[in-house]
Amino acid sequence: MKWLFRTFFKTLRVILGPILLLQEKLTAPAGLVRSAEAQQAVDQQLRSLALYQFKTCPFCIKVRQEMRRLSLNIELRDAQNDASHREALLQEGGRTAVPCLRIVDADGTSRWMYESGDIIEYLRGRFVA
Repeated sequence: MKWLFRTFFKTLRVILGPILLLQEKLTAPAGLVRSAEAQQAVDQQLRSLALYQFKTCPFCIKVRQEMRRLSLNIELRDAQNDASHREALLQEGGRTAVPCLRIVDADGTSRWMYESGDIIEYLRGRFVA
């Protein structure tokens, strides 16, 4: 019975994955326009952030859309297909749930933020002028 559920959900992901990715492309929002100096300052701050995600996860798509809206070039780390990213997410963050934003503070400590709504709220609060 367990294999039936796995097969069903794997088939569902195979079918719906490309549809979700197409929808993401078609509904991509226009990015926030900043001056070159302001965007460079934002890009400098973004070096301390990384988003662990799965390509077709609806919550990850939601966060990536907000990143586009805010013109944030945050490093994306594929925790589904890259075992080293998945392992870092588990060992350092404590669980393999995505999306997860890794925030490295000025003193070098890492914070791990897991909920898409919390991530979006954090990004808006930090990068919207």
